[in-house]
Amino acid sequence: MKVVLLKDIPGVGRRNEVKNVSDGYALNSLIPKKLAIAGTPATIAHAERQRSEEEAERKVQEDLLFKNFSSAQGVVIELSGKANEKGNLFASIHTEAVVEALKKQKGIDMLPEFLQLDKPIKEVGEHKIPVKVQGKTGSFTLIVKSG
Repeated sequence: MKVVLLKDIPGVGRRNEVKNVSDGYALNSLIPKKLAIAGTPATIAHAERQRSEEEAERKVQEDLLFKNFSSAQGVVIELSGKANEKGNLFASIHTEAVVEALKKQKGIDMLPEFLQLDKPIKEVGEHKIPVKVQGKTGSFTLIVKSG
């Protein structure tokens, strides 16, 4: 059965993709949980339009980020979090928090997927955050303070 996915589903596909799944999976799981709708010609066409619009928007965002890419290099931002006496944070810092701090402190818009963090930051100190936009790489500095 053809379905149009309404949300990203691990192991199945991404939002607005048209997928062939078993009838039972579609009728018993995806559709009742509002994760997908039946793939009629109208819904498929609508999903394709939505997908192309999202791709165009993403391309525009990438171009804007690429233009601001040079301004992000060498920037120093600061975040604080509660830490123990050894300098380990109680709550780790994720890419979303780094992006938010970058926007608040320096006015630079960045999408979380362009930050190349292997794992969340869990220690106080200075950290180099690598950024990769359209094949170009750079970095900025994040200073984590105990507070």
